[in-house]
Amino acid sequence: MTAPGLDLSADVLALTRALVDLPSVSGTEGPLADLVETALRGLGGLEVVRIGNNVLARTDLGRDTRVVLAGHLDTVPVADNVPSRRETVDGEDRLYGCGTSDMKAGDALMLRVAGMFGTPGAAPARDLTFVFYDNEEVEAVKNGLGQVARELRGWLYGDLAILLEPTDGDVEGGCQGTMRVVLTVPGKRAHSARSWLGANAIHGASSILAVLGAYEAREVEIDGLHFHEGLNAVRIEGGVAGNVVPDECRVTVNFRFAPDRDEDDAEAHVREVFADALAAGVTLEVTDMSGGALPGLAEPAAAEFVAAVGRPARAKLGWTDVARFAAFGIPAVNYGPGDPNQAHQRGEHVRVDRLQPAEDALIAYLTSTGSAA
Repeated sequence: MTAPGLDLSADVLALTRALVDLPSVSGTEGPLADLVETALRGLGGLEVVRIGNNVLARTDLGRDTRVVLAGHLDTVPVADNVPSRRETVDGEDRLYGCGTSDMKAGDALMLRVAGMFGTPGAAPARDLTFVFYDNEEVEAVKNGLGQVARELRGWLYGDLAILLEPTDGDVEGGCQGTMRVVLTVPGKRAHSARSWLGANAIHGASSILAVLGAYEAREVEIDGLHFHEGLNAVRIEGGVAGNVVPDECRVTVNFRFAPDRDEDDAEAHVREVFADALAAGVTLEVTDMSGGALPGLAEPAAAEFVAAVGRPARAKLGWTDVARFAAFGIPAVNYGPGDPNQAHQRGEHVRVDRLQPAEDALIAYLTSTGSAA
């Protein structure tokens, strides 16, 4: 089926290129959501709804099980890497471009599945729900899947949810939690020619940076998967003018925590790490928080999918919306053709030879007669 600029009968490589060539930085997903909606409605065998720039579609074939496929339409800001280009580098056939790995190759795979099973008379072994959503790459309050959960939660229910996030064709279980805090160091303004009359807040931030530099990140095994935490300064702000001792410095710190910590535990840990600074007058404000998700691979539905893919599972090092599904009690995994190590890079690319095998494995699972319950 064809929509202007989007042909769901094309192969997964062509669909990936079509998606990448239409920029959709967070907050600007509208034109791409329009194309996805039009293409899905044109198939004729799906119920389709849209809220904002979130497009949802599903079959209603009366199958015993339902699989939810979900993927975000947005990307990080373009970095001179649109339109896409195909090159052979180090013997690898690669498609370069913003979002190739994270996660328009996964979106293209979802669209391929919709094109196969979303037409009248199609007969997948399981009912399917497709969720294309916006604003995943920005703060959690804007996340489109959160909007769907608030307004159309029933559309997210299924026996298994598969997030088409980049995993290089492996199944990745669970995800890290993430939190951002702003540590504000107070000081006292003064003329820089008489700096001894003030207290330099930027200099005061050195104790925070020293703590971060000496921090030893925890590593933990959960359900046989290896999670590695991280605590890093990601932004520092301060200064008034070229001749003024600054009276405030703000250090933004990102904590990526293993899913055996809940949000309260994560905040308590960060406060403990910076206890000396807080006692000295530094303030700490949590500005963003999303809990992680335990792997849950022992759940029959997830275990069946891992077996169908036929490759060992590993931990998801990063936050994904599997956490939202896990909060609803729905088994969820990450699985997609993109390479997670390529996410957000200027030279982001996906290996072409990863695309078709990922599609083949997913189609084989969706057409199998095994139980996902």
